[in-house]
Amino acid sequence: MYMLCSILAISLGFAFQNEMPNEQSRKAAEARQQAIQLNELAIRIESETVSETLVNNVAEMFKSELPPAWATSVIRQQVALAEYKSATDVSYLIPEERIAEVWNEYVREIRAPDEAIVTVAEIHNVRDAQYASGQVLWKRNQNQSVWTMPNIVAVGPDGKVAKGCRALETIRLIFSMDMLFENVLSARKQVQDGIVVSDEIARRANSSPQSERVAATLRAATDTNPLHPAEQRYIRERGRDSFNLLLARLFAKLFPDNIAQWR
Repeated sequence: MYMLCSILAISLGFAFQNEMPNEQSRKAAEARQQAIQLNELAIRIESETVSETLVNNVAEMFKSELPPAWATSVIRQQVALAEYKSATDVSYLIPEERIAEVWNEYVREIRAPDEAIVTVAEIHNVRDAQYASGQVLWKRNQNQSVWTMPNIVAVGPDGKVAKGCRALETIRLIFSMDMLFENVLSARKQVQDGIVVSDEIARRANSSPQSERVAATLRAATDTNPLHPAEQRYIRERGRDSFNLLLARLFAKLFPDNIAQWR
């Protein structure tokens, strides 16, 4: 879902690809400092105003990359309200079941292969890996970006990811699944093998530091991603406007206008 989730695209460094090394380094350093500030803000969502500041600051980071239809104040306000509600009241978390339903509807609509269909368990495993490895990276001051910042993640009393997501985490999650489907395949294998990445990281933390390895949440994109050819075919056959309407319909299902429907 490129356009729905392009709000976080810069975190993968795509915006730096065609620039000189010094300029890349400068922009990467700026993006890192912005991510640190946003991560600190994300843990202090005490009002809708703070939530709006968080969402607007994230959107401003990508204002040149965001399509006009997705940079509107209406979209920002809807995400900001969802972020505030989900950050301050666990009953407003976006359920993993809903995310799976919306994702699978998208897969079917664009006629992607069945392997792109996901389960709730796979979504939870992806989230667990992203959060656990992101925590380690931030503690080590490594790869601190919007992509890895841990404070936008909904966490349960046990310190692990909850069964639902905050709004910005939902957007980041869907973006990662679309752009790096290999992570979904890894989660699928881990679910089958009964592996929970956060448990593995905790276990390794008690062993020799030299042997500890952090599970990667960002993997190199491959040509085997089943979504991208389907997306391109859909746009080619039905046009960009139809694709945008599809994304708008799915966005509305993730973040309904009626607050009561979030529960």
